Amino acid sequence: MMAQATKEKSSYRAAFEVMQAEDARCLPAWLLRLRETAMERFEQVGFPTTDVEDWKYTNTGAITKGAFAPVAADARVELGADDVAAFLAPEASSRLVFVNGVYRAELSATENLPAGVVVADFATAFAGEHESVLRAYLARPSDPEVDGFNALNAAFLREGALVYLPKGAQVSAPIQLLFLSAPATQTAAVFPRVLVVAERESAATIIESYASTGESRSFTNAVVEVFVGENARVTHYKVQRESEAAFHIATTNAELERSGVYDLTTITLGAQLSRHGIGVKLAHEGAECWVDGLYLVGTGQHADTHSLIDHTSPHCTSHQLYKGILDGKSRAVFNGKVFVHKDAQKTDAQQSNKNLLLSNEARVDTKPQLEIYADDVKCAHGATVGQLEEEELFYLVSRGLHTDLARNLLTYGFAEELVEKIKIESIKRQLDEAILNRLHARLEV
Repeated sequence: MMAQATKEKSSYRAAFEVMQAEDARCLPAWLLRLRETAMERFEQVGFPTTDVEDWKYTNTGAITKGAFAPVAADARVELGADDVAAFLAPEASSRLVFVNGVYRAELSATENLPAGVVVADFATAFAGEHESVLRAYLARPSDPEVDGFNALNAAFLREGALVYLPKGAQVSAPIQLLFLSAPATQTAAVFPRVLVVAERESAATIIESYASTGESRSFTNAVVEVFVGENARVTHYKVQRESEAAFHIATTNAELERSGVYDLTTITLGAQLSRHGIGVKLAHEGAECWVDGLYLVGTGQHADTHSLIDHTSPHCTSHQLYKGILDGKSRAVFNGKVFVHKDAQKTDAQQSNKNLLLSNEARVDTKPQLEIYADDVKCAHGATVGQLEEEELFYLVSRGLHTDLARNLLTYGFAEELVEKIKIESIKRQLDEAILNRLHARLEV
């Protein structure tokens, strides 16, 4: 295993050196230095193993052994507008499209934006007047505890999406960031990076979508950073529907200023192995966040969610509701932690994880946590794991429904609470269809 890990580090280092040489003349020196520091960090820590407490139930060995290769800048898969249309949200008048990690301008649209709002790929941003925004946020001091996946993403920081909302900007239509995995000549590793900066009193809705056009193996290692200014609001939907042969590791970090609002909803349907690490820092008084999600997995799938809601200031509120539906021989992990610092008085934090097991072979490990150092707070947390209620099932069957249809109705109802939270109809319809297909159900008598 050690020899395999060393070989994997060497292969990433080789690809990294090629990339650094290619970018030496076109990217700023500070970014090249940031990438070098991140690569050194990756070589120091490597990919996390099950010996690490936060990765105890998620084995990343398949990624280490998968011989994934970072996609070259000139790599191109021929996809046209018709190939991409099925993955687009028509409500989003602005979008950026990436195929195997490479930005595709001809499939993107950024014309319909209010004055001052920037939705751009990193190459455009680095070459323009918004390099300072990237430097201010991307070049912040690295967390010394950052894991190997985050370090590797920063090392290969080249392609990415910038969403910048100046003071007071209000974007009414959603902005979609679409990351597609398509069959390629090599087993692709891609490193999407998203930076959202919402200045004071601005507002926008972001759709972050991951999907596959085929069933090929791929490795997505994504990092999203969101900065919500004073009285700003960011609504964020993340929908992961990649191939069940794919591996998807993602990190979402958000920092909120005074009275900032961040509303995150995550839907996990795809990938053989998926992991989403979420960190939200309520850094100033009056900040509020929602961190909700649904994971629906079947035989051969493993979905892991780790979250940290960090209350550092008083009078802040956090809400967290995660639901899981597990069928066949599947596994899920939920570890949610709410940390309330000593000075964070008047905190209101609610956390819940509910799981529905449709198979005796399905397994979930759930661990909601509260760590509180303030004495004037209102906090609660809980977790449930169970099967369908026999009384509810009997009620529907006794009124003439077939047993299978009754089970599917109850299962769909369990998921619907979170699906209904999504206010974008096209995504809601896609999710309805995906959930019903996974349940092999039709809501017809």
